[in-house]
Amino acid sequence: MFVDINDNPLNVEILGDGEQTIIAHHGAPGLGSLAEPEASFGRLADEYRVVVFDARGSGRSGQAGPFSHEQWVADVEGLRRWLGAEQVIIAGGSYGGFIAMEYAARHPGRVSAAVLRDTSADNANQELATRNAAASSRVRIDPAKLDRIMSGTVRDDDDLRDCWREILPLYDHDYDPAKVEQRVAATPYHYQTHNYAFAVNQPNYDIKHLLPGITAPALITVGRHDWITPVECSETIAALIPDAELRVFERSGHSPQVEEAELWEATVRDFLRKVRERS
Repeated sequence: MFVDINDNPLNVEILGDGEQTIIAHHGAPGLGSLAEPEASFGRLADEYRVVVFDARGSGRSGQAGPFSHEQWVADVEGLRRWLGAEQVIIAGGSYGGFIAMEYAARHPGRVSAAVLRDTSADNANQELATRNAAASSRVRIDPAKLDRIMSGTVRDDDDLRDCWREILPLYDHDYDPAKVEQRVAATPYHYQTHNYAFAVNQPNYDIKHLLPGITAPALITVGRHDWITPVECSETIAALIPDAELRVFERSGHSPQVEEAELWEATVRDFLRKVRERS
C-alpha cells in the first residue's frame, strides 16, 4: 500500500498481526528497497507485526527530498504514528542501521528494542571499505567506479548500476557471479538519492555521541568478513550503547541474515524474547 508520510508517499507492507511492532529499515539509499528487510524480518511475522517500507527516494516510494537523516528519521516517526504503535522494535541493516540508531537515540521513549545489522556509527567505515576493496583477491575493482559510488558522484542510473555491479562481488562470504547478476537486475536505481546520501550525509556522519542515549536494549549482528562495515564498527556501537549485545557471524560477509539465515533468525528471536520477558 502507499501511505502519505510527511507529504511523500511511502510504499509500505505489513506482515503479521502480533502485539509488538517491528519497523525494519532497508539499507543502500537509492539502491535498496523493502525486499531486503521483508526477506529477513518477514520471517518473524508469526510472532510480530512486521512493517517494511521503501524509504523516501528509494524503491517505489515518492522521490521528494531532502534525503537527509533528519528526514528519514522523521519518516520513521510518522510511520509509527500512522501505525498507532506506542512503542516499536526498530531494526535496520547497513545504512538502514544509521537511521535505526538515530531514531532510537532521538525517540528513546518510542523504542522497546533495537536490532542492528552490519552498520556503523560514523564514517570511519568509508576508509576501511576502500582499503578492503583495494586489497581484495576475489576481484579486481575499478578504482574510478569505487570512488564514484563511495563519494556519491555517479552520473546517472546507468552509471550507478555499473558501479553497483563492480562492488557487489565483495559483499558475500562465498562469491557467486550468477547471484551478483541477479541482484544487479533486481535492484531499483535512484542515483540522486544515492548521491545525496554519500556526498552530503556521509562526510559529516558521526553519531557516536548519541549512542549512550539509547535506552532500549540493542542486538548488534555483523558478519566476520564484512568488507564495508567491518566488525570493528559494530564493536564501537556495542561499546557505546548501554544495554547492547554483539554477535559475530563467522561465515558471513555483509549479510548474515542471508548467509547464516537460520542462526541469525534464531539469534534475533532469542534476543527479542529475552527483552519481552524483562518488560
